Amino acid sequence: MPQLNRRHFLVTGLAAAAAIPAGPAFADPDPSAETAQTLASRGLRTDPFTLGVASGDPDHSGFVLWTRLAQQPLAEDGMGGMPLRPFPVLWQVYADEQCKRVVRAGVAVAAPEWGHSVHVEVDDLGSDREYWYRFRVGPYVSPVGRAKTAPHPLSYGGPLSMAFVSCAQYEHGYFTSYRRLAEEHPDLILHLGDYQYEYTKNTYTIPGGNVRDHEGPETVTLAGYRQRHAQYKADQDLQAAHAAAPWLVVFDDHEVDNNWADEMPEHPEEAPTFPERRAAAFRAYYENMPLRRTSIPRGVDMQLYRRIRWGRLATFHMLDTRQYRDDQGCGDGYKDCPASVDPSRSITGAEQEQWLIDGFHHSRAQWDILGQQVFFAQRDNNAGPAKVTSQDAWDGYVASRQRITQGWVDAKVRNAVVLTGDVHAHWAGDLKLDYDDPTGPSVGSELVATSISTGGDGADSDPAKHPYLKINPHLKFYNNQRGYVISRIEQDLITADFKVVPQLRQPGAEVYTRATFVVEDRVPGVQQTYLRPLPPSIAAEREITVDETVRLETERP
Repeated sequence: MPQLNRRHFLVTGLAAAAAIPAGPAFADPDPSAETAQTLASRGLRTDPFTLGVASGDPDHSGFVLWTRLAQQPLAEDGMGGMPLRPFPVLWQVYADEQCKRVVRAGVAVAAPEWGHSVHVEVDDLGSDREYWYRFRVGPYVSPVGRAKTAPHPLSYGGPLSMAFVSCAQYEHGYFTSYRRLAEEHPDLILHLGDYQYEYTKNTYTIPGGNVRDHEGPETVTLAGYRQRHAQYKADQDLQAAHAAAPWLVVFDDHEVDNNWADEMPEHPEEAPTFPERRAAAFRAYYENMPLRRTSIPRGVDMQLYRRIRWGRLATFHMLDTRQYRDDQGCGDGYKDCPASVDPSRSITGAEQEQWLIDGFHHSRAQWDILGQQVFFAQRDNNAGPAKVTSQDAWDGYVASRQRITQGWVDAKVRNAVVLTGDVHAHWAGDLKLDYDDPTGPSVGSELVATSISTGGDGADSDPAKHPYLKINPHLKFYNNQRGYVISRIEQDLITADFKVVPQLRQPGAEVYTRATFVVEDRVPGVQQTYLRPLPPSIAAEREITVDETVRLETERP
């Protein structure tokens, strides 16, 4: 984006001051710039910053800044009530939370072709530092967001506070977990998929009825996806989480269509029109996420897998397990499926798989962390000899999982940790080369975040009674409440707190830590250090069954 002289456009005035009462107005008044901005903003009758601000994909010298202009977020045409013309948007980055010391500034164009979204790649900043930012168009000033740069590539930096989340079904409850996460002031947030859901209202319901409704029909067009993203982005709790820290995002299935695989939709009869739907979903996803220009979609293709290095402390390998996968071998559900062990099948595609393994061999990070979508470890729900597993997860692509696991073992990766979403429950477990030998060595660790809201409130339970943990001894923890995971990454230890909120039908619930697990340097596998005592009524309840677990975790409406 072009860089402008600071006095050329940094303006102030009563309207700007009124727009953000919590902080100072844009500084250094310049009457000519004020006039130019007033002319440029003609057609804006109300505040266009209704969708908040965000940052993402940080490196040691900068990050991406994002906003999207929308006067009427729920407009049916997906254009947010904006005039069909471009708008110049001023942006500033500050060295202080009070927004007094400008360190970078410029102007970006919010074009109607891209839903009036703005993506600014800021660089030449200091490493391992906090910054704040905001935008302006005409008299309107956006909320202030916080971002942080990564440490220098040769430095470990201090401890990293990293949270990860997934699965936020707007209809199933308030986004209280996003609000509580923002209040923890993490340095980095990973969203591992199902940021939004495609269904029209009353299609995907929970017991007791949905808490609120989606606008519009099921999302299949660009206008529909834009409207749905805007409905989610207009939520104040989600806006708070975006403004709190930079995000690393990857999509799963519901950003497009339930359980889609490459060019195959959930319903095969819709395959002829699915490429157009996929292209529309990708375009809207880019428009609404803080992604770099390398992720601009080209029709039905979008480059989403990538690496983000946090100094020498951690390398985040962000994966795409939807766009290149083979179709599910026996359908989407829990099955004993011969195709799941077919060595030719892949969940990542051959090119991404080789990219990942090459990254392991070149890594010098203390922690190699895979940010990805679906359950990685084996989860057999049958106590007998047959394996009954989810064909939509890595269990449906056993050879693909084996090659990648063997890849990090052969590369002698110091610490391999897989972060997962999708299954609407907290899990923690050890990763194996051979899951049929429970006495064999662990070679990595998996931490799984429950949903933000999908499935409604859920329920607390005694993890010791969960049948999956008995059938799969490498799995160490389960909880079916809603929430997120926040971790502290240090050179010698990762500490992961599994946070939960008790209810979502009313906003404002408090959050608490249900359990804490640690992963020690060069000690593959998870170790529990804290488990919240269960109330007597929960501790005495009957044992949950496998059938109930599958029903609670299913994503199908």
